[in-house]
Amino acid sequence: MARALYIHWPFCLAKCPYCDFNSHVRERVDHARWEQALLADMRHEREVSSAEPLESVFFGGGTPSLMPPALVARLLKEAEQIWGFAPGIEITLEGNPSSVEAANYAALADVGVNRVSLGLQALDNETLRFLGRLHDAPEGLAALDVAQRHFERVSFDLIYARPGQTLDAWQAELSQALTYGTGHLSLYQLTIEPGTRFETMVRKGQFTPLDDDACADMFELTRDMTAQAGLPAYEVSNHARPGEESRHNLTYWRYLDYCGIGPGAHGRRTGKATVRHRKPENWLEAIDATGNGIREARPLGTREQASEAMLMGLRLREGVDVAALANRFGLQADELCDPRRAQFFESQGLVWRKNSRAGITAAGMPVLDALLGELVPSALVEP
Repeated sequence: MARALYIHWPFCLAKCPYCDFNSHVRERVDHARWEQALLADMRHEREVSSAEPLESVFFGGGTPSLMPPALVARLLKEAEQIWGFAPGIEITLEGNPSSVEAANYAALADVGVNRVSLGLQALDNETLRFLGRLHDAPEGLAALDVAQRHFERVSFDLIYARPGQTLDAWQAELSQALTYGTGHLSLYQLTIEPGTRFETMVRKGQFTPLDDDACADMFELTRDMTAQAGLPAYEVSNHARPGEESRHNLTYWRYLDYCGIGPGAHGRRTGKATVRHRKPENWLEAIDATGNGIREARPLGTREQASEAMLMGLRLREGVDVAALANRFGLQADELCDPRRAQFFESQGLVWRKNSRAGITAAGMPVLDALLGELVPSALVEP
């Protein structure tokens, strides 16, 4: 069942540090060609997915807030015609908090976008420079103000547990963030991923990551402060007022089908994992040749799907209905979640169980990755 549509727009502002397509600036895009290609990619996905109305559309990628509003309108019109929109559909735009992009917000709201997610990442200039962001703090907050005036729902993200950051400093920054009154916050701990600039900096001794105890203290503080402000955590790193949770991301975490179109877009639908060609020119060539931009449509085995569903669902405060998932994939409940390990961790206050549902407690969330390895049987995740 296709519940969500992800539209990836790969073009970034010149010198964007997060995109491989730096040379593709807005002025060089043939929008007419891109419109026809995206529509073709979308129509292909409709042919191979269900007719169920979409509950969310998400524009992501490079700088989707610089997409011409007429193009956004055309894509939304087509999606509504071929799938239909569920009542109260969520239409999200991912944006960098720059004045250039904010200038487009009013027009994008007029064509149907009703939610924006801004990558603020920090509220001070020194940290933004460390993170490699192009905007400064005043520009980011100005973009947030514009977004709140034009969109029904607004979210922004911050990164904490940064090198040298103290608990008091994070408390002050989060307190400031909560004063802006958005209904959703994504609050991520800084992680050092292999192959990234941060890993290189750590290896060269340019900074030292915070230790685990300091990170755990910040995680607990984050949960306490957001809960007190009426934005409890509904996922490991995401906090929202009741009713303002990201419906699009919930599609991923609940392991429901979603279609992805555009260069580099991923999808999960009809038991397959789809990946589009990443380079725009390759994607366009594929569209011309086959009518879609798919590079790979890999069938997913039953156990692989069940494993993914468990690993994603246990990120949520609501947990997973193990019996329902077992029935969905034709497996036994014990094959999805090791009952002995679940009982042990429940006795430790790290796991909760109620009827056929199971989940991770607030105390268990800081060690979620370790718990997932214990709870989801290895036989389920083996190829």
